[in-house]
Amino acid sequence: MRRMKALDVELVQRCYPQIYLACHKQHVRARSTPHRLSSQDSSLLVHLSPNDPMTPGELARHLGIGASTLSGAIRRLARLGYLRREASARDRRVGALTLTAKGTQAMAETSVLDRERVLQVLARLSAADRKRALAGLELLANASRQVMLDSK
Repeated sequence: MRRMKALDVELVQRCYPQIYLACHKQHVRARSTPHRLSSQDSSLLVHLSPNDPMTPGELARHLGIGASTLSGAIRRLARLGYLRREASARDRRVGALTLTAKGTQAMAETSVLDRERVLQVLARLSAADRKRALAGLELLANASRQVMLDSK
């Protein structure tokens, strides 16, 4: 079992950078995009979900930055309509952040992954393989979120 896990880890470590490098696009300055987002703003949005709220503290810990550094970005992104801040269901004193529909669109359009390159990669797969690959990515993403929640 230990050997299988080591091989699994090595496969993810080898494959993820290949996907990233094949689909990564050049960074652009915030002023040159219609969404007025910097790469840091886009990186922040990609960590949020429209359905699974995250507190600013959780996001700051995950990103490895101070809450005060994050608060200005949160205010700006909320003012632009990209995220929503509501009272947390767990603790009404704490704000919970979710991505708005406008934020979801902005995140997709400013992603570090180029849409056309991703389409080219996916087009090389049969419909069945594409479905399996996307289901696998979703499983990895869901497991990753659980690890983040468990490490709080």
